[in-house]
Amino acid sequence: MELVKVTIDNKTVSVPSSYTVIEAAQVAGIHIPQLCYHSELSKEGACRVCIVEIEGARGLGAACVYPVADGMVVHTNTPLVRETRKAVVELLLANHPQECLTCQKNNNCELQTIAADLGIREIPYTGEKRNAEKDESNPSIVRDPNKCILCGRCIRACHEHQGLDVYAFVNRGFKTLVEPAFSYGLDQVTCTYCGQCVAVCPTAAICEKDDTEKVFDALGDPDKYVIVQTAPATRVALGEALGLPAGEVVTGKMVAALRRLGFDKVFDTDFSADLTIMEEGHEFLDRVVNGGTLPMITSCSPGWINFIEMKYPDLLPHLSTAKSPQGMFGALTKTYWPETQGIPVEKIFSVSIMPCTAKKAERVRPQLQSNPGIPDVDAVLTTRELARMIKNAGIDFKHLPEEEYDSPLGASTGAAVIFGVTGGVMEAALRTVYAVLNDGKDLPGVTFMPVRGMEGIKEASVDVPINGQNVTVKLAVAHTLKNAKILMDKVRAGEADYHFIEIMACPGGCIGGGGQPQPVNADVRAARTAAVYKVDEVMTIRQSHKNPDVIALYENWLGKPLGEKSHHLLHTHYKAQPREV
Repeated sequence: MELVKVTIDNKTVSVPSSYTVIEAAQVAGIHIPQLCYHSELSKEGACRVCIVEIEGARGLGAACVYPVADGMVVHTNTPLVRETRKAVVELLLANHPQECLTCQKNNNCELQTIAADLGIREIPYTGEKRNAEKDESNPSIVRDPNKCILCGRCIRACHEHQGLDVYAFVNRGFKTLVEPAFSYGLDQVTCTYCGQCVAVCPTAAICEKDDTEKVFDALGDPDKYVIVQTAPATRVALGEALGLPAGEVVTGKMVAALRRLGFDKVFDTDFSADLTIMEEGHEFLDRVVNGGTLPMITSCSPGWINFIEMKYPDLLPHLSTAKSPQGMFGALTKTYWPETQGIPVEKIFSVSIMPCTAKKAERVRPQLQSNPGIPDVDAVLTTRELARMIKNAGIDFKHLPEEEYDSPLGASTGAAVIFGVTGGVMEAALRTVYAVLNDGKDLPGVTFMPVRGMEGIKEASVDVPINGQNVTVKLAVAHTLKNAKILMDKVRAGEADYHFIEIMACPGGCIGGGGQPQPVNADVRAARTAAVYKVDEVMTIRQSHKNPDVIALYENWLGKPLGEKSHHLLHTHYKAQPREV
């Protein structure tokens, strides 16, 4: 790799010749403000907030797209640079709603932060403001074009990570907007509600649909019995939104905070993740032994489910019929729990804390109603929404004691917690399937390293005994929908000789979900991933089929995996989703 020497604000660093000035500044420990730039997206050079002076160059240059050169001398803090940046941001603010105090992104808005850092105290420009209609057409995501600064991050994230191209620039000049095709609502286009556009938006132009007031109302209703479940990936991310480092494990504090918010029972989605492995694992065995549709593909990620229903409806028979952990838990809260506790199902209000915006859309699927007309899950909150509720309630999160989940729907295993990372569902399933087929003998070391890591597509194989013969089971794992498309094209073309495929819609899996705290980048996802595996490693029980409360649930109520009752409550069906474009 060729290195060049660059001097930035009198500090000389050696960096790869492929770097831009903004990347060199990061190596030098010098912060250059930025809006359109994102370390994981292609470089746009659209906003000009990252402007710098480069000796020998003509005028100013945008640091995010300006390539370095050997001997280059850069100044990031001259009077001309400061005044130019200030003017750029003032122009952005001139066409931006002045409602920071009531905005969902208040105190977490990149535009607001830069304006404050630049010392902007008034906006010298007046005139016409954009007046576009807000899009609230779907259960998951709200788009407010009036808060859009045309940075293009959402366009690039949707194209480069997900391969969907939901958004594009339309019109010209002052009338330019970021819109789906034909200005349709997100419910009409092939949007999977994955929320990766939300994750990179620097303002509140794209946000999750806020359901915190709905949950607060339920908590304040004396006639409601409010149950909450928390997804695996929330426990390694919630702390970030409450002042703790990335990847801090806050399971016990989260449980304590939920009790202080007033939830009657605090349960763990990890319990139903173990249940998912029991159902999905046995479904996989049934397909292998009895000649079912292969490869079987996991069905835990609702963004992925939306994707296959829209783009590959002919491949729906490959999906596992097992509900997602959220779906299974919701079914239990509206059947098993009221039946065993003597609580009328109409009184139960079931809440999910999820790292995912698409879970909000999953919640309203008619298939997730164990009782006709009664949703199994009444409200879904993202990790960010829970953080806002904790702040709203004045809870001192950092100093909360560690508390345990309620029983029996709070017990879980290490296999369940790794659902939060790419490859986790596959590894959890293998831990159980291998033992079931091998007379209880565990997968060597319990872990299965070949499916771990951040490669977009991972392939592996494992030898297991089936019908008295050693069979090489071929596996594939993909995260992001762009990589999912690569695998699905192979399946459609008959070129995929896999037995089992895991797909997660978001980068890194649920730890990079669209509902997780911002900002998120490779380093943050790495910290969350390491924390997930750390939780797994210290668990006493690390295989789903050994969860004593899951065993008891089958013995006392469900019957057996793939049995009549579990099939009715824990499995579902999928159908094509026709969209306009």
